Amino acid sequence: MTSAFNPTDLLATLAEIEPESALAQARETRDAATEHTQGSYNALFNSNENLTDFPLHERLSLAQQIARWHGDIQLGAHYAERLNALQSDAPVSRSRQQTALAHAERLSFKPANATAEHLEELQKAGWTLNAIVTLSQLIAFVSFQSRLLRGYRLINGKSTDNNGPHSVGAAFWRTDAKTHSGKNAPPAFTQDELNWEPWIASKPLKDFNAEQQETLARFGHSDSDYFRLLARNLPVLEQRTLTDKGIFFTPGGLPRKDRELAAAVASKINGCIFCASVHARKAGQLSKNPEAVQRLLDTPPGESLSHGQEARWQAEIDFSAALSATPSTANAQQIQQLRTLGLSDLELLDLVQSTAFFAWANRLMLTLGEPFEK
Repeated sequence: MTSAFNPTDLLATLAEIEPESALAQARETRDAATEHTQGSYNALFNSNENLTDFPLHERLSLAQQIARWHGDIQLGAHYAERLNALQSDAPVSRSRQQTALAHAERLSFKPANATAEHLEELQKAGWTLNAIVTLSQLIAFVSFQSRLLRGYRLINGKSTDNNGPHSVGAAFWRTDAKTHSGKNAPPAFTQDELNWEPWIASKPLKDFNAEQQETLARFGHSDSDYFRLLARNLPVLEQRTLTDKGIFFTPGGLPRKDRELAAAVASKINGCIFCASVHARKAGQLSKNPEAVQRLLDTPPGESLSHGQEARWQAEIDFSAALSATPSTANAQQIQQLRTLGLSDLELLDLVQSTAFFAWANRLMLTLGEPFEK
């Protein structure tokens, strides 16, 4: 356990990654992902920029509970230690706290159950639009952190808690015919292109200053309602975008088609039809096997996502599904099977990080808005 509240690499400390280990070398190869995962943590927990309406003691209190819901005792203890050291006696609104905890529990366990009305409840309890976005980012980020930590410990041969059965089937997803605004909603998982609309207002481009507009343009976010919504906390969005690029757009290691497959698996587990459509389509294109990807998407609730897949994809799908469960049930036997199939430490790291990132991405897409058909 670390007592330093601004370490340069928190996850290396919590996962007990020795500097000379193969995992440490793999993370150094993926230095952008490593750096900006830490940068995301710093933006949420070591900065007050854009966070004046969401005090640090509230952030830390929520983070420790979320980590525990995700079955990560060490991460929960880290946030508890930081909270205890803060010794804040600032008053907390009971209704504000209760609605935030309900939102956090929903996002942690069943993000596909979220509705526009839940965001209205947060606003009625005193949460501003900016604070709602930061709250959602925090919940989703800790979900990502917990899965990174479990994956790192498994790759590194460290012990992990047994969180239950290791076989994870397809989970619940929304099947409403219409969106909140009355558009046609996709009834099932698909590789077709979809649109997405927010439940709360994205920030108009004209309301960003010139430097902020340049940041949005650099990442291609200027015309996106989704990203201009997340840009209500631009420092967190910037670090998140750089983390994404460091995980998915890097050479060597796990083939891109397998990284996209992992994203699709996580999205299927979490019930995110929009994210699954994007990444399943990419996996199908890159593998030249869209039929195999569609078989995964068509899996009914409760059934194995890997049924009928070739051996390597079967093992990767089973691992990604288990890592995506809440709490995560990925285990050492799955890692050993992947090693037997030839995956290196760098490839295992890519698989963990690609899967874990969609614990973050899905929880934003599912709870700040919804997809509609083009």
